[in-house]
Amino acid sequence: MKFSVCIDSVFKGLDSIAALDQVKACGYTAFEFWMWQSRDLEALSKKAASLGLSCAGFCTKNFFLNDPSRRVEFLEGLKESVAAAKIMGAKFLITQSGEDTGARRDFQHKAIVEGLKEADAILKGTGVTLLLEPLNRKVDHKGTYLESSDEGFEILDEAGSENARLLFDTYHQQISEGDVIRRACANINKIAHIHAAGNPGRNELDRGELDYNRVFKALENAGYKGYAGLEYFPVEDPAAGLKKFLAGYK
Repeated sequence: MKFSVCIDSVFKGLDSIAALDQVKACGYTAFEFWMWQSRDLEALSKKAASLGLSCAGFCTKNFFLNDPSRRVEFLEGLKESVAAAKIMGAKFLITQSGEDTGARRDFQHKAIVEGLKEADAILKGTGVTLLLEPLNRKVDHKGTYLESSDEGFEILDEAGSENARLLFDTYHQQISEGDVIRRACANINKIAHIHAAGNPGRNELDRGELDYNRVFKALENAGYKGYAGLEYFPVEDPAAGLKKFLAGYK
């Protein structure tokens, strides 16, 4: 398994440039972050190149897929985000369904499908894949629409886009659904990125109930070849925790 460090969570509060130095020093070759708008992408890209680091991805400008009244805004933001991805050399953009609008679930479900279909025209030929990420409602994102990976896979099937896949966040899905290994492996061709954190707490991977050595090996055996993004909030020293995880991964 190859790993990507989420600098916004693992190195929360640290300048992005300094965070890349830490990622490199800890023995990792890739990083990711959340929002791009407030960053100097040219400087960040130059720094990453100097360290031999790859940018695995980051988030789209906004999250309105389930709200057709904001479709144009989402698509315009996606165009800007694709341009940002080009600067960073990133192949993935992470998006979410958006907050539950209060409309019927079938209406919001259909809106996401239609939004992905329209997004396909923007993504086609760019080399950038849009990742739809379900989030848990129980602990962290009480107002979000999409929390089920099963529904996420259905949405992707209905959209039929070659340029959209699921981001399977093992932390969120362990809370929302459980049965992480079976769910992910059964749909491995629809998954292009993984996120991981210990549950409960969203801390280091070895502080939770999942055996991540087994989870990652199962995904690899099922044919997964993408990154596992380490998106957690450390309890111990961030650098020490990253080094310990890498040394202990079998």
